Formats: sequence, structure tokens, C-alpha cells
Amino acid sequence: MSKWVYRFGGGEAEGRATDVERLGGKGANLAEMASLGLPVPPGLTIVADACVFYFENGRTLPDDLKAQVLEGITAIEGLTDRVFGGKTKPLLLSVRSGARASMPGMMDTVLNLGLNDETVQSLGHDAGDARFAWDSYRRFIQMYADVVMGLDHEIFEEILEDEKARLGHDYDTDLSAVEWQHVVSLYKRMIEDELDTSFPQDPHVQLWGAIRAVFSSWMNPRAMTYRMLHRIPEEWGTAVNVQTMVFGNLGSSSATGVAFTRNPSTGDKALYGEFLVNAQGEDVVAGIRTPQSITEEGRIASGSDKPSMEKLMPETFAEFKAICDRLEAHYREMQDLEFTVERGKLWMLQTRSGKRTTRAAMKIAVDMVEEGVITEEEAVCRIEPPSLDQLLHPTIDPRVERHVVGSGLPASPGAATGEIVFTAEEAVEAEHEGRKVILVRIETSPEDIHGMHAAEGILTTRGGMTSHAAVVARGMGIPCVVGAGSMRVDLRNELLIGAGVTLKRGDTVTIDGSSGQVLKGAVPMIQPALSGDFGKLMAWADKTRRMTVRTNADTPQDARAARSFGAEGIGLCRTEHMFFEGDRIHVMREMILAEDEKGRREALGKLLPMQRSDFIELFSIMHGLPVTIRLLDPPLHEFLPKTEAEIAEVAKAMAMPPAFLARRIDAIHEFNPMLGHRGCRLAISYPEIAEMQARAIFEAAVEAGKLTGEPVELEIMVPLVSLRKELDYVKGVIDRVAEDVATETGVPIAYLAGTMIELPRAAIRAHVIAETAEFFSFGTNDLTQTTFGMSRDDAAAFIPTYQRKGIIEHDPFISLDFDGVGELIQMAAERGRRTRNDLKLGICGEHGGDPASIRFCEDADLDYVSCSPFRVPIARLAAAQAAIERRKG
Repeated sequence: MSKWVYRFGGGEAEGRATDVERLGGKGANLAEMASLGLPVPPGLTIVADACVFYFENGRTLPDDLKAQVLEGITAIEGLTDRVFGGKTKPLLLSVRSGARASMPGMMDTVLNLGLNDETVQSLGHDAGDARFAWDSYRRFIQMYADVVMGLDHEIFEEILEDEKARLGHDYDTDLSAVEWQHVVSLYKRMIEDELDTSFPQDPHVQLWGAIRAVFSSWMNPRAMTYRMLHRIPEEWGTAVNVQTMVFGNLGSSSATGVAFTRNPSTGDKALYGEFLVNAQGEDVVAGIRTPQSITEEGRIASGSDKPSMEKLMPETFAEFKAICDRLEAHYREMQDLEFTVERGKLWMLQTRSGKRTTRAAMKIAVDMVEEGVITEEEAVCRIEPPSLDQLLHPTIDPRVERHVVGSGLPASPGAATGEIVFTAEEAVEAEHEGRKVILVRIETSPEDIHGMHAAEGILTTRGGMTSHAAVVARGMGIPCVVGAGSMRVDLRNELLIGAGVTLKRGDTVTIDGSSGQVLKGAVPMIQPALSGDFGKLMAWADKTRRMTVRTNADTPQDARAARSFGAEGIGLCRTEHMFFEGDRIHVMREMILAEDEKGRREALGKLLPMQRSDFIELFSIMHGLPVTIRLLDPPLHEFLPKTEAEIAEVAKAMAMPPAFLARRIDAIHEFNPMLGHRGCRLAISYPEIAEMQARAIFEAAVEAGKLTGEPVELEIMVPLVSLRKELDYVKGVIDRVAEDVATETGVPIAYLAGTMIELPRAAIRAHVIAETAEFFSFGTNDLTQTTFGMSRDDAAAFIPTYQRKGIIEHDPFISLDFDGVGELIQMAAERGRRTRNDLKLGICGEHGGDPASIRFCEDADLDYVSCSPFRVPIARLAAAQAAIERRKG
């Protein structure tokens, strides 16, 4: 019989923190805290394997699960001296998800389970507070009807708001027991009217409905979107945690809250969090009420006049602070904790590694090394490489005047400018249209995840630093301001009303996620300096990694940016991009449209000094670091005009009839140009083009060497080779030009000639091609296209469908296809090095900046990866982590 249920509570647990794959993050850490003797409400965890079983078997549960759950409930009853469904001392439960990786707010939760028309009376009697009991019952009905029965929670909110208005109450806490009892009757009547069924009174029916609903939520749209964004495998499933309810809404001596052992925005070593008196946990994270600071220091910093937990509940605060210190020391990591105080008794509901901004993660990792808690290598592995993008976000120029129209809490740092939109759907639509937007909401919910990802920044008028918007935005690295209470959102008229100004949908605003300010219009921004903790951590990464990291750079601007980010050379310079600038495109067109070789050479003579000057600047910027120049690659039609208007304009500039130019363009037209006359095929058909480029490269290398005093480490790459004889021919042209330039200048030129492996045939015949090639650079963009037989420009139309239907796990143009394209790379690397053991190997496609692909490159023993300038820090860190993981085996 399979073990589907693990118990915890009473100072004991059947699982530990290491059992995260089976118990999920929440369940594993509940078990760990229970084992440490911390005050954890007793409960049980249904393993994630049961979720996998549930979906693999038509949404049915294992036959032996029910008996194991009932045994677990009996054990909880023994520890709490309460009875599930009992007419006296009833046991109430929470049913929560718990995936292996944290997915805040993405799946469903049911609280106060076990309440019905009888147990609510008993709960009120036991607690000596009928109002509390009926408040809990209405919460349960609303949550259960939404999560399990599929009735929108907004229907219940409308009922409640109407009742509050009728009774003249401003807050939920103003309602009496009798008034809550009436709200409950209205809720139950609404369920009967809408669903033609009664609210279930049997606690066991409620329990299994909730368990099924939580499992089902693993496949809800927001969870699927979150998994796709964070690359969480669908096959993991989620565990379900069934736990004794403890109540933070039992009067002024009760509370609930969320805390971090260090500041998740800055990384400062100080307890940081929020709590609400007389509330349940969902009230804090949902942002429905504005919470209070846990610490007095935090209260002062936020300017709040509401007392902190440190002042209001000093003994409980001291106990909580000691537990925080103990858990951080135990896990050797900053912790995110949830807790409840029930009439002065502290209960710990969750601990996990806290989500934080990258800047905070850097500081925490560096501080913990300096505190002697973790090693330098552990610090390097603590940072998610893609999150380094957060550090490259612009900040508002401190010299500019700010037109502040509102302010809130600085939930996620960085600044962003965009048009105001009020719905997630508008944000997604705007992203598709290339417009930058700020998503403005009263408060966000998990259903907004797709819009939050599409927006440049997020602004909410409600919520605190641990609200859904704040947590998710920090995780995504999106600037965010929450709790902007001085502003008002009018959704009906699509208006944002601030200090003396009314902004409508489409107006431009800027938010500063570091100060919490909301500014009217767009403002100048500056890039942050990458020093301090960033510099220390990257130095540790560089000390650890084996592969070098180069950049794909076609312009001096790209090269300078990449060098500032730590690039160790250029792995791909696409020379064709140089021909599109200014007057060069006219000369390029003159060359393409020339009637004969003589005409082509005349035009190429004009292009030569332009290319040479570009290369001199690139070589000088790289100052002796390796530079790989790729010869002309795209089909010639790309340089020619396409529309009638463009043709007429070019014909006039070239003093030829438009009809004649149109015929010449038509003669060059290809049916499938990306597999046509391009790459090395151009150099073979028109060797004069390769001659000009080689001369520009070699002459520039000589000149740059004189300017910098450092010889250029030069690599010339021939694209789209599939036959060794193609490479032989083009290399022959290169070698002849090199000899000519060396003779003319009196300067010997060292260089390597190699090829880009971007065709399956080249990978298969690598051992033969390596007889001529001195290096291979894997062009994974085209290698993926030609291996799959699909265009990366068109694949976006169906790749998401493939992912949604489980046909592929990820987009192969974003993260390398290890089984197919990866096998070709490994084959080419092994075969090439059998022929030439000193063959230099690198990767220069978009995958060169993808951490998962970089791990593959490390395992394949490539010498370097090359990526876009702004992904260089990501590649440096990912390469270090790959080297560490490989050493660990």
C-alpha cells in the first residue's frame, strides 16, 4: 500500500525539510518546524504523488487515500482534544496547497472547514464569542462556494457591501453576531438560487470537496501561467496540507501576520513584516485591510500611527523574534513566515525561503558569507541568474523635478513608465502591440498574473508589502507601488484620481518602486551602477566558472555595454548589420544590383573603409580580447527595397527607371531565402565580397594593434557551411587576403578560421569539417530551425499550444532542445575534437544567455558562450553555477 499521508504536530513529524519532492515546500517545512518543537498546529500532508495520480486517472483519488486521511484526522483530534464535525468542541481545518516550488496565491485554499449550522453554535459557545463564530462561518461559505462550488466570490462581496450600507457600517469588524448570522442566511440563499443546491453541511463532504479542489487548482489558468513563466514542471503536482485552524480573529488579543527575517526589498538584516489584529491570514495577503508593522522601527519608517506588534504584544513579539532567529540559523537562509496569535498564543503556520528582490538577494548572500553562515560558492548558487535583469532596470534621474501625484509603499524597486491600463487583459494586448503600460488596480489577485507579467510596472491603491501584488512583482523583478491610499481608482469611468489631478486610461505615468512615488508623465532615467554586493558576488562567480563569456556585438555601443558587464570578448559580430546604417545601405544596394563583377568591386571599394573603421573601433574596445567576425550571412534580398514607394525612392537615388529596378529585384527573389543563397554560398558565388570583408578585418587588426599595443585575437567565421569543400574554398580566399595584407603592412597577422555549425549535416560531418576549421561556433538559432524544420518567426503561433498540451515543455528557441539539437551539438563537439583536439568550441545563438542551455554547454565541455550584452551577467553567473553543479556530480 502506498503511503499517501504524512502527519505532523505535537513536537513530532513523519517528514522533514528534505522531503520537499513528496511533501511540497509547505508540508516539508511544517514537518521540520514541528520536529524542532516549534508551536505548529497539528495536521497532515497528502503527498504530491496523489495529485499526479488524480490527473492521470481522470480526476479520481487513490482508493486507499481516504482511510489514511481519516486516520490522520483521528490523530489530530487526539492532539487537539477536538472532534471533526463534533457538536461540542468542533475541530476546524484549513486545506491548502503546497507545491515543491513556491507559487504564491496561484492555487486554492479553504479555511474554517468543518463549520455548519450546528458547529457554528458550538464554536461560538467554546470561544465565548458568537460574533467570531458567525464571521468565520460566512468566510468559510464564501471561500468554499468560490473554490469548490465555482461561484464567484464577488457575488458575496456585493451582498456584504449592501448589508454594510444598509446597516450603516464602514468595516467588517462593525457587524454583530446577529448581523453576521443574517449575512450567512443571505449567502446560503444565494447559493441555492445560483446553483440549485444547498451548501453542504456534512464536514466530511466539505473536506473531500476541498481536497479535490486544491488538487484541481494545480491546472487552473493562473497556476499554469505561473509555472510557464517560472519553468516549474507540470508533472511535479502539488501536495495538500490539512491543518488545525487557529484563529487570529478572536478579538484584540488575537492577530495574524507575515514576516521576513530580513528586508526582502533591501536585504537589510532586520525583521520585516506586517500583521493585523483580529483578522485571519487571508486578510493580510489579500490587501483588503491596511496592515500594521511588526516592529517599531518599521512603524516609524512607514509613518504609521498604528501600534506595532512589538509595542502592542511585547511578550508574543519576543517569542516570535526568537523563533525567526532560530529558523534563519537552522535553514541558513532568509525566511518568509506566516503566523497567527490566538488569544495570546503564538502559532507558526509556514516558513520558506523568502522571495526577495535581486538586490536584496545579493546583499543577503554577501552578508551571510561575511557572517560565516555560508560559503562563497553557496552564495553564488543562491542567486537566480535570470533575476539579474532586475539590476539592469533604470532608476529615476535624481536631478529631475518630480510631479508627484500620489504615493504608496515601495514594494518592488526600479522605476517604470507607461500608459495607464486598468485590466490584465489590456496589459497583455498592449504588450502585443509594443506599447509599454502600467497596470493600475485597486488590488491585484492571482488571476492578474498574465497582465502583471506583461506590464512595465504595477500600481495598487490597497495592500501592503506582503500583498499579492508586492510578492509577485518582487519575484518577477517588476517595479511596483502598493497601498497608494492617497489615490483612488474609478473603474467604471477608467480614471486614476490623485493629488489634484485626474488621469485617464492611456495617460502616461511613472512609478518609482524604490520610493513609492507615483509621478505624472514620463521622466528621465539612469542605469544603476553594478558595484558593491554585485561586484563581490560576480567576482566569486568568475573565480568559480570554467567557461568564458563573450558577447554578440555588432556595434561599438554594444561592445562597450558588454565590456561594462564583464564580457571577455566578442563571440559573434554580424557584419551585415553594419551595412544598414546611413548611406551604407545605398552603397550595398549598388553592389547587389551591379551588372557584373567590375561593378560589384567598385561598390565594395566604397564599403571597405566603412567596414575597416567599424572593426578598428570594435577591436580597440575589446583591447586584445578574442573577437569573432562572421562574414556576410543573410540573403541579398534583405538589403533591397520591398514596397512600390521604397522602390521608386531607391530608383530615383540610383538614377534608374523604377520598372528596371523592380525587374532586378524580382530576379534576385527566392522562394525560401533562409535556406537559399546566403552564408558561405554568397562568398562562393561572389568571392569579391569575402575578399573585401577579409581585407577590412585584417587591415583593422593591424591598425588596432598599433593603437592599443595589444595584438587582436582574431577569429573569422564562415556561416552556413554544410560541406568541407565550401569551407576550403572560402578559407582559401581569407588566407590569400591575409598574406597580401601582411606583405603590404609588414605586420604578420595571427587568426583562426572556423565555421558556424548551424546545419544538421555540418554537425554530422564535423570530423571532416574540423580538418579545415580551427573553431566551431554553434549557431543554435538556425540549428534549432533546421533540426525541427520550423521557422522561429512563425513558431510563436503554435508553440504555446504545444506547451499547453504537454507536447513540449519549453520553447526550443528560448531554451535549448537537449534531446535533438543538443545531441547534434554533442556529436559535433566530440567528432570535431577527435579530428582536432585543440578545436575551440562556443555557442553564439540566443541560447548563450539561457541558464539551462548554459548548463548543457558546461556538460558538453564548450569553451565559451556568447550572448547579448545585457545577458552577460546572467551568463557569467549561470556558467559558475553550472561548474559548481558539475563538480558536485
